Amino acid sequence: MNKINQLFENNKGRKLLSLYFCAGCPSLDNTGEVIKTMQRRGIDMIEVGIPFSDPLADGPVIQSAATQALKNGMSLKKLFGQLKDIKDEVQIPLVLMGYLNPILHYGIEAFCQSCVESGVSGAIIPDLPFKDYQDIVKPVADKYDLRIIMLITPETSEERIRFIDEHTDGFIYMVSSAAITGAQKSFDDAKQEYFRRINDMNLRNPRMIGFGISNKQTLEAAQQNAAGAIIGSKFVTLLNESNNADEALDKLFDALER
Repeated sequence: MNKINQLFENNKGRKLLSLYFCAGCPSLDNTGEVIKTMQRRGIDMIEVGIPFSDPLADGPVIQSAATQALKNGMSLKKLFGQLKDIKDEVQIPLVLMGYLNPILHYGIEAFCQSCVESGVSGAIIPDLPFKDYQDIVKPVADKYDLRIIMLITPETSEERIRFIDEHTDGFIYMVSSAAITGAQKSFDDAKQEYFRRINDMNLRNPRMIGFGISNKQTLEAAQQNAAGAIIGSKFVTLLNESNNADEALDKLFDALER
């Protein structure tokens, strides 16, 4: 069974925590160490960012991390090599998150094959059109048992959400806001209503809520309305400040308790 499906199947009733970081930042060669540290500290799933020069959906924190990673020399080929080196030590699901351009350059089939060879269970491609997903990417991903995770936002229609739910597997990434990524202090009434509305749809796939989670209030709001939460910008900031995954996690866990 794919590790993503296994995670949700084995943890029904327990709220999950997934973290994002950008491969190659703060340093080129720390990818494996960051992943192994997160696993040791109890993180349930990890999103590994593929740096790209024009990350449209990302806020300044992740944009800056991607720029630094590219300056450091990170590439998709190098990332797959780093992941392959630690494949046998990683039991939790790894999900690559990146834009379509570098993946097309690499080749869809080659990308899916490299994912399997390096222990990656899924991919999030924010700018992948759903029709291209269905016609081009999904058949190849299915061949390699790779989950392509789709995003929904407060603006996504109920009809489209149900269509996405029907034609995807793994989980649905529920974006808390139509804005770019970035830490927030709280979720307003409109976001809370959006969470409840999607919750009431009783979708087939589990959902993870991301964008803006940085403290106890936002974490609990996400966990109350989904299978768990995804934290990106807050952890990226802490990792960049300390250049040490253990220290960054200490500070993150402290922030999530306040």
